[in-house]
Amino acid sequence: MRVVVGVTGASGVQYAHALLRNLESAHVDLVISEDGKKVIAHEAGVPLAAFEELADATYANDDVAAPPASGSYLFDAMVVIPCSMGTVGKIAWGISDNLITRAAAVCLKERRKLILVPRETPLAASHLENMLRLTNQGAVILPAMPGFYHSPKEIEDLVHFVVGKVLDQLGVEHALFRRWRE
Repeated sequence: MRVVVGVTGASGVQYAHALLRNLESAHVDLVISEDGKKVIAHEAGVPLAAFEELADATYANDDVAAPPASGSYLFDAMVVIPCSMGTVGKIAWGISDNLITRAAAVCLKERRKLILVPRETPLAASHLENMLRLTNQGAVILPAMPGFYHSPKEIEDLVHFVVGKVLDQLGVEHALFRRWRE
């Protein structure tokens, strides 16, 4: 499996780092926006290099000629985690002004799996409308909303719940959380 992972400037880069750690069986192309790099520096607790070393290839977000920008580059899915509401809006309206939004547009036009993990609260009407627009275009909106039925004990348990849901969408087996009634 080949997965493009985009990291944008929303809080919650711990989700991205955990996802990258759990995609060891996949080929991962990583794109981190400039704002994403700032959030990593502020809240990740690990250096940017710790994200990049988990990827098979890393591309600059301003490199719209990188392979994931083309429909002829075969990849199975894309996950934008965390996904800022600015990125949600750009993807919803077809604004492909960087590699993350262009690769997402490729997913939509090629009917590939696109998973967006927004981490914003509260949500404005425009956010909800953009997410509905994307759902209608075939994207999966998977908000960073952890469940509690698995009796989380630590923050990492909450992160694993959300990342496990992303892995479920990708068809990747995992044991990151206890499923309902297990």
